[in-house]
Amino acid sequence: MRLLLVEDEPEMAAALTSALQRHDAIVDHVPTLDIAKTAVRDGAHDVILLDRQLPDGDGIDLIRHLRAHNSQVPVIVITARGSLPERIGGLDHGADDYITKPFAIDELLARIRAVLRRPAERRPLHVRVGELAFDLDGREASVAGTVIDLPRRELLVLEALIRRHGRTVLRSAIEEAVYNYDDAIQSNSLDSHISRLRKKLSEAGAGVEIHGIRGVGYLLRPIA
Repeated sequence: MRLLLVEDEPEMAAALTSALQRHDAIVDHVPTLDIAKTAVRDGAHDVILLDRQLPDGDGIDLIRHLRAHNSQVPVIVITARGSLPERIGGLDHGADDYITKPFAIDELLARIRAVLRRPAERRPLHVRVGELAFDLDGREASVAGTVIDLPRRELLVLEALIRRHGRTVLRSAIEEAVYNYDDAIQSNSLDSHISRLRKKLSEAGAGVEIHGIRGVGYLLRPIA
């Protein structure tokens, strides 16, 4: 799960980023509306967490920008502006949820899961390829009911591949799913994750293979 956090308070942004990363989220943080509008162009984020009081305007302007460009990415407003008229206004302008500060991280995580489960998203919650089952909601891989123990980044690589199983996934798309903006990516990091993931899937009897397309990306498919 990749999140865009639009928050100008450094301490709040650092605390939220740390808490969300502990729950296996990839978090990209930007402090202004202007930078956020650039960040949303590639549509790489599953959910946007949006403060309203930003240095260059009201966060609601980002929602207007998204909807004007036909982007339906879920937006959860996180703000100290919690009066009833402000909450109603935020929702009426296209926010999918509205949560006032302070809040518990568990509540925020529950709200993120809720917006991702909405029918409009039309996302399957479980994917099966070969003998491998992947729970997209619980973010868990298993074979015949036995969970495969994977480190966070290997799990994110597998999620990126299984969401597009049977199709080639570009290296850049996998890296976007695994690393945030601030991560220093070594040239062979992704290949190392793929190598370890292949071994673990084989040992688990997953019945799938990760096929590399030189210079392009990777493809997850059932073993013939």
